[in-house]
Amino acid sequence: MQTAPLSAPAPHEYRTLSTDVRNAGLLDRRLGYYSIRAVLTVTALGAGWACFFFLGDSWLTLCVAVFLGLTATQLGFLAHDAGHRQIFRSKRANRLTGLAIGNGLIGLSFGWWVPKHNAHHAYPNQIGRDPDIGAGLLGSPDADDSAATPRGVAGWMARRQAELFFPLMLLRSTGLYYSGVQDLLRRRNRSVATEGVLLLAHAALYVTAVLWVLSPLKALAFIVVHQAVFSMYLGCSFAPNHKGMPLLDHGADMGFAERQVITARNVKGGWWTGFVFGGLNYQIEHHLFPTMPRPNLARVQSMVRTFCVENHLPYCEEGPIESYRTSMRGLRLA
Repeated sequence: MQTAPLSAPAPHEYRTLSTDVRNAGLLDRRLGYYSIRAVLTVTALGAGWACFFFLGDSWLTLCVAVFLGLTATQLGFLAHDAGHRQIFRSKRANRLTGLAIGNGLIGLSFGWWVPKHNAHHAYPNQIGRDPDIGAGLLGSPDADDSAATPRGVAGWMARRQAELFFPLMLLRSTGLYYSGVQDLLRRRNRSVATEGVLLLAHAALYVTAVLWVLSPLKALAFIVVHQAVFSMYLGCSFAPNHKGMPLLDHGADMGFAERQVITARNVKGGWWTGFVFGGLNYQIEHHLFPTMPRPNLARVQSMVRTFCVENHLPYCEEGPIESYRTSMRGLRLA
């Protein structure tokens, strides 16, 4: 299914916007901002684990598991920004930061995630080209490919995507861990050893710490709660961005700006919404300028709104609750 605006902006109009944005300094790096945020987030992570060891073999550590799950997602937002080279100008510095946070502190393969996410940015909501859109559960099947319609249990689950979205989102991190390791085993490049060592070190330290402090039953409960909170928070941060927005046919041919705007949704709110969503609430601005540092997205919003109005592009912006409702309606219709 393809939904297009009344008219598409000419390429030179987006280039004009890009020039204005660059001249306004909105693509300049914000190293001070990211330094403070990184220090505060890593400190929160350390404080959480310190509290875990202090409490010892207690069910109260489940409260710590919730806190650590929330903190892991905030770290994920930093890794996301490093993947888009928002933090440093140097590609190597961003990569090392992403590896340290993604592989070392969270346990997710940064080297697997970056190419996948870049493909999403290149073809958002385009069937067969966006890796975040696919046939099956929690995806969007190609309506023109009836032979690919899942049957049996898979078909039942696909028909109930909306109802199963939040329950299955609890397993989000498990899928990400598995996909990252699977990709690592297939890859043949110099980064495999570095990524593998970081992932193994993270897993070994995590499991050792939990089993050293907690009894087996409490340890299992801690891991389940920790990963469930991380999975739910991470998934719910990305869900409002594109779900329920127009899907593009595999062969859809349109300009960059048009493609990015009509498939993305912003989430309304002030600084608190920006904190909770890690800046992803400015999804339209982020897709138009993926290397723009997170704190500058709010500043460019008025320029992007004007650009959309002048070029007859729909600028979708909803409150947090309504954005989830729209996303669920989109899954019911998929």
